[in-house]
Amino acid sequence: MTSITQVAQAMRSVLTDYANKAGRETGFVKRTSKMGGAEFVQTLRFGWLSNPGATLEELAQTAASIGVKISAQGLDQRFTEAGATFLKGVLGEAVSQLIHGKAPALPILRRFSAVYIQDSSVVDLPEEFREIWPGNGNGRGQGQSAVKIEVRLDLLSGEMIGPFLESGRTHDAASHIQRQPTPAHSLRIADVGYWSLDELNNIAASGGYWLSRLKSTIRVAHPGSESQDIVSFLKHSNSASMDCHILVSDQDPTPVRLFAIRVPQQVAGQRRRKLREDAKKRQQPVSERSLALADWTVLVTNVPDNLLSLDEALILMRSRWQIELLFKLWKSHGSIDEWRSAKPWRILCEVYAKLLAMLMQHWLFLVSFWQFANRSWVKATQTIRRHALHLASAFATPASLEAAIQVVENCLGAGCRINKRKTDLRNFQLLDSLSDQVLA
Repeated sequence: MTSITQVAQAMRSVLTDYANKAGRETGFVKRTSKMGGAEFVQTLRFGWLSNPGATLEELAQTAASIGVKISAQGLDQRFTEAGATFLKGVLGEAVSQLIHGKAPALPILRRFSAVYIQDSSVVDLPEEFREIWPGNGNGRGQGQSAVKIEVRLDLLSGEMIGPFLESGRTHDAASHIQRQPTPAHSLRIADVGYWSLDELNNIAASGGYWLSRLKSTIRVAHPGSESQDIVSFLKHSNSASMDCHILVSDQDPTPVRLFAIRVPQQVAGQRRRKLREDAKKRQQPVSERSLALADWTVLVTNVPDNLLSLDEALILMRSRWQIELLFKLWKSHGSIDEWRSAKPWRILCEVYAKLLAMLMQHWLFLVSFWQFANRSWVKATQTIRRHALHLASAFATPASLEAAIQVVENCLGAGCRINKRKTDLRNFQLLDSLSDQVLA
């Protein structure tokens, strides 16, 4: 587990030492000024952490809290191309820091050395950035520029790998996060957008495990039998659930375990409605295969029989939604996709600075409550927001910063709990309900 002292050192290393160096190297800082690289990034990081909708005047007040006097206009003049390049570099330096929390006491997770969940989210940008960050576009002039934010999160240690930034048109299966190593005895859980048999075989070759939904176009077969599409395969089952060893292939057959369970008709109906709604938005038809598969939840994995059961696999796959909740937190409470200005370079600076704030906010989660699975990220964010300017004013010296982080840790450790439910159990309750014994 990373200590408060180590987190304070990492923050100061990135936001002071590296920021001052990068400010000069990128040309953002051209002459000696009270508002150097460190002061600029600290102002934005703590200002938007305190209030994601902060005005320039409010940001200038944040600058005053770290001992820098600057006007709103003077601050606005620093949102330039060089400023964006500088902030992107600082974000990259922060991503390189290795910060871990204490693992929660959830036996199902501790069967593995790490349990990685990964996903991406897209933020649309002004059209001016279509050459830097090209988007997919929708034929009506929208979405011409977008940045894809990719994150991998270890549910055990809380370590965040990313956020990595790529163009909005980059496919998940070809993304940078897809190429991150999955060490031996660790488990990677990803949605079907990351499906690649080559990558899954690479994970297995390194001694790692993976769990994924099955891509609907992949053909499957019992060993020694002819391959067929998954819908035909499931039609031959008289059972409501399956746990069997099969071969999957798009070219060369790969042995996997298949988990399949028939869902209630109400759930299947909801899935079909969503498929049709999504297809309508994309102006594409829904395949009959996808509609038929709505009756089933189908997963595949290389985890051995004695390490994972069908019920456990379903709950672990549900845990993948934690990464969706992370992006929702960053957008709803961090406003990484909202800004007050129409100036392109100021908008891009704001995206980078807010992502930096969200990453370092996660560091505070790790040293404060990660070992407690029943903590609310939303409540924790609200608490950190109230302490943001205190952290800013304490940033000048290591001792004062550590003391300020300790105050935050005390507050987060004492509260921010998620109440249990008697029905429709929360994810941490489901994980906690699983046995601490591996299968015979």
